[in-house]
Amino acid sequence: MLKMELMNLGVYWVNAYIIREENSTSCCILDPGGHPKKVLDYLAKNNLTLEAILLTHGHFDHVGAVKELHAATGCKVYMNPDDLVMPEKLTAGPLFYTHAYGEGDTLQLAGLTIDVIHTPGHTPGSVCLICEDALFSGDTLFARSCGRTDLAGGDPEAMTASLKRLAALDKDYRVFPGHNSATTLALEKEYNPYMR
Repeated sequence: MLKMELMNLGVYWVNAYIIREENSTSCCILDPGGHPKKVLDYLAKNNLTLEAILLTHGHFDHVGAVKELHAATGCKVYMNPDDLVMPEKLTAGPLFYTHAYGEGDTLQLAGLTIDVIHTPGHTPGSVCLICEDALFSGDTLFARSCGRTDLAGGDPEAMTASLKRLAALDKDYRVFPGHNSATTLALEKEYNPYMR
């Protein structure tokens, strides 16, 4: 059973999610945007080992603590390498990762099964991650909105196609985006103008 802790990290208060199987002492973190000490303190307090960092995309506000957390724990860092084409002003320097992932990949981490969907539009390498009944949508899908496409690497047509893919999923996932509040896929299908 998925156990999750939400942390708001970095100057843009990115939603970073620490996830694990309920009885596992290993965990993963999605999009650690900053404050590595806060994350490390949480891990120590809860006797958890960081097995992997999972990045939904490579923008600077989502990757701010990656190098520090990797250096402190030796954890794996997963990213879609399609984001390597973005200018470094958007990624706060060279992007760092140890493992590539993309469309159709399935990961076994921290006692969980995590499926990867490539959802370009916000960035070329944006992904959504599905674990049990949770859809971690990064900056692809927000409550009643979607990620911006006007930055370098953004693509409005790709975003439209990615949102149509998500709308075609037949399960009512809980949706946990990279910013702002959680929602459900059913609500977004009904009320989100960008999913129509």
